[in-house]
Amino acid sequence: MKVVSIVRPGLAGAVLIAVFSVIGAAQQVSAADPACPGGKVKLYRDPMGGPDTSPVPKKDSMNMAYIPVCEDEAAETPGTVKLSLDKVQRLGVRTEEVREHDLSRLVRAFATVQFDERKQYVVAPKYAGWIEKLFVNATGDVVKPGQPLFEVYSPELAVLQQEWRLAGRSAYAADKLRNLDYPEADLERLRRGDAPLRTVTIRSLVAGTVVEKMAVEGMRFGLGEVLFRIVDTSTMWVMAEVYEQDLAYVKVGDRARIVVNAWPQQPLEGKVTYIYPAVGKESRTARLRIEVANPDGRLRADMAATVEIASPIDGSRLAVPDSAVIDSGRRQVVLVERGEGRYEPRPVRLGARVPGFVQVLDGLSAGEKVVTQATFLIDAESNIRAALSAFGDGK
Repeated sequence: MKVVSIVRPGLAGAVLIAVFSVIGAAQQVSAADPACPGGKVKLYRDPMGGPDTSPVPKKDSMNMAYIPVCEDEAAETPGTVKLSLDKVQRLGVRTEEVREHDLSRLVRAFATVQFDERKQYVVAPKYAGWIEKLFVNATGDVVKPGQPLFEVYSPELAVLQQEWRLAGRSAYAADKLRNLDYPEADLERLRRGDAPLRTVTIRSLVAGTVVEKMAVEGMRFGLGEVLFRIVDTSTMWVMAEVYEQDLAYVKVGDRARIVVNAWPQQPLEGKVTYIYPAVGKESRTARLRIEVANPDGRLRADMAATVEIASPIDGSRLAVPDSAVIDSGRRQVVLVERGEGRYEPRPVRLGARVPGFVQVLDGLSAGEKVVTQATFLIDAESNIRAALSAFGDGK
């Protein structure tokens, strides 16, 4: 440094010379400081994150050296951290590239197997009578359409048959018999002139399994009394209890994987067909109905099962490992690698969390690298929480 001045003898001249000497020394130190290879040190900042800075190297009250800030760092984002390559290795810093993922939320729920409500039938005659002969006499029997269930004697049917013959086989009398589910085959016999039958055979109208049998041979039954309940078990319902916070990730049409406790190694596939409109006040769960084919009949009502539904997440497909996020509660930040040991704290807006990853809605671009290991060590190194005040109101 070249200084042109008139140096007067005495104390004032000595002070002036000393001042220019300090400035020259500071510039010399700045230019030669090894912390900024190829550049110059602009200033030295408080190692504890305080506002104090110094144009020359110094130490604080705890004998800790102030941290040099290079001139090329001045244009960087406030809070950017620069570490030597040796320190990067010692901290075990690891980074990962930000990229798109096939994001889906896996919802797990406890479930039970139930009968398909639309495939349940009851046998309840529209008249009173006596069961004179029982053909299906055990719960669990499988029946086919048209298979005889029991023979019944009904005084009411006997009277109507005689009325039909006396009324000249009128359509009105025939309709009265049909309204009582009088078998069409027996009505055809009457048309041919055959004698009325004393008993009428009641047949199953559907295929299924008898799950309830109240009929007993010789018993008297009343008008509309249920004698059999038959269920078609070719399709079963799996009723899943999904927590309220998971409802946003399931919808009608989603495929579901069902594992029944009885056969954990033989998972089944089903589809969500309905989401019930209420949430349990105490359980805070909503019921999902999943339809499952049951051709071999191995599924039984009230079996316990576990349901897994993988639901794709809408919106941005960018994601970062969950270990990359520093979450203060009010603000979420990641450390972006800027090269040569520099790491920039970047506020991000996050979306759904999936196993191992977090959806990024704003703040990052594909191809950038974020710190996934030693994140909190760098956070401590850079006093990042104080630096974040530059991004907002400091709350």
